[in-house]
Amino acid sequence: MTQTPFYTKLKQRGKIIISGTDKITFLQSLISNDVTLLDQQECVYSCLLTPQGKFLYDFFLTETKDDALLLDCEGGERLQSFAKMLSMYKLRADVTIDTEDNIDVYAIIGAKYGTQDPRHPDMGYRSFEKPGGLDEKPFEEWDKHRISLTIPDGSRDMIPNKSTLSEGNIDKLNGLSYEKGCYIGQELTARMHYRGLAKKHLQTVKLDTLPEKAELRSSCTDIGIALVKI
Repeated sequence: MTQTPFYTKLKQRGKIIISGTDKITFLQSLISNDVTLLDQQECVYSCLLTPQGKFLYDFFLTETKDDALLLDCEGGERLQSFAKMLSMYKLRADVTIDTEDNIDVYAIIGAKYGTQDPRHPDMGYRSFEKPGGLDEKPFEEWDKHRISLTIPDGSRDMIPNKSTLSEGNIDKLNGLSYEKGCYIGQELTARMHYRGLAKKHLQTVKLDTLPEKAELRSSCTDIGIALVKI
């Protein structure tokens, strides 16, 4: 079925901007995906984990016009705690970490505008600028589209300090590299993948037929995302 193009303004987003000569090596040693993918694509989806391999934050990584690294992430308290954690890992690295809260981020479905969402071909594009020539639809329209594709929306679907990337299917959403070097939480994440240790995964469910013992996360109208035992 053809999707009528539309855009939606996303809720509570923020920016973290990392600049300095060590910015790439600094971030590469911390996050789940490969920063050097920016040489091949405009946007990289990735996560920051605990040392035990549990989810903390997810974000979209792009480069600014002056070659700084820009992290499009959840806003509010989540933004501030994320930036504070990055600062803890800074040590003597030549990096500067700046934040900007309550920014405008638009999701565009069915039309090319901005930067392609790397998680799934049907998730369309993302932009910091309001698209022209397209219909604006409520957040719930985008949310139901996202849920139908089983795309987790940060801490709405993955529980900080508890969820694993295997549970969230992050490897299938291009948010995880098994080829890059070490990063925080890499050992447990790789072990769960190669040994198939995850016993539960996020799945799209109908609310009126929710599986027994499933843990419902985000939902919209008649569908939701739930953690379901395999």
